[in-house]
Amino acid sequence: MCRLLAASICLFLFLNSFNTFSQEDPKVVLVTLDGLRWQELFSGADPLLISNTEYVRDTTGLKKHFWRETATARREVLLPFLWKEVTRMGQLHGNRDLGSKVDLTNKMWFSYPGYNEILSGKADDDRIDSNDKIPNPNKTILEIVNKEPRYKGKVAAFGSWDVFPYIINEERSGVPVNAGFELAVGNNLTAREQFLNELQPRVPSPWGTVRLDAFTHHYAVEHMKKNHPKLVYIAYGETDDFAHDGDYEAYLKSAHNTDTLLKQLWEFTQNDSFYKDQTLFIITTDHGRGATDLKTWTGHGSKIKDAGSVWLILFGKNVAPRSEINDKEQLYSNQIAPTISKMLGLQTAGKLLEFQN
Repeated sequence: MCRLLAASICLFLFLNSFNTFSQEDPKVVLVTLDGLRWQELFSGADPLLISNTEYVRDTTGLKKHFWRETATARREVLLPFLWKEVTRMGQLHGNRDLGSKVDLTNKMWFSYPGYNEILSGKADDDRIDSNDKIPNPNKTILEIVNKEPRYKGKVAAFGSWDVFPYIINEERSGVPVNAGFELAVGNNLTAREQFLNELQPRVPSPWGTVRLDAFTHHYAVEHMKKNHPKLVYIAYGETDDFAHDGDYEAYLKSAHNTDTLLKQLWEFTQNDSFYKDQTLFIITTDHGRGATDLKTWTGHGSKIKDAGSVWLILFGKNVAPRSEINDKEQLYSNQIAPTISKMLGLQTAGKLLEFQN
């Protein structure tokens, strides 16, 4: 009887230690906001653009929402989650006015090359030189992680732009990608996924290749609730397309809404035992935009000055709470993929981001 009791206690301790270990496996949520300028991230609404009737329909209404006298106040009202909560627990890199620089290494300075660099850890200007729907010849970190037996089926991607299945090379990588106007698929769809599948075709998007970010967001969250992937990539797209349209009002409102989506995403992970306190968030953008000439804010590319200037935000597991970085530094987008690889315990090639406690 004593031996049986002792054996039971040992088994309980073993199973308990196993469960503790498994819940401490790190998870990573990578998020991109397409084409959001570092200027708005760190200074809020642009004083020259918010009053420009060429780009704003209702300047009085927009100023009421997003104009404040100081850059600090403007950025807080535009992105309250990032500047009131993330600053207390994470790091914001890329305020060039303070000497913190984050740059692309590719020379294209538009979307497909930017996403390839973020996801693969290297620029490939010889082969990735357009936004055409060409399967990516490079392996992304999503594919590399998904090929590992312990992560098989625990990687997923969601994007508003319909080119992401090609950027991630969905067919070769085996990573499920829900992007563009795709619906959720499977035999065990949640009630919300079924609702989103009914709603998305009925809600017109302003663009033919990009859906509204709310659909991308909620498809991602539902998948995370149901399947608990350990590596998730979410690519919001509205900010870039509203900028291309020259609609600064919608650009600001979309950035503000995305801040709310990020808050929801963070709060979900903190209320889910699988993700709570074990998830690293990395947020960045695929390219910058013009800034010196008012007319260039709508565009980007190699001919647009400053379009290679980007930014980086980190919070969550192991991130030292350094707030806004005001030291001179030089980071690059190609450091993100090797950092994710290291975080997930895989072999790493390339320079890492230094963010840990």
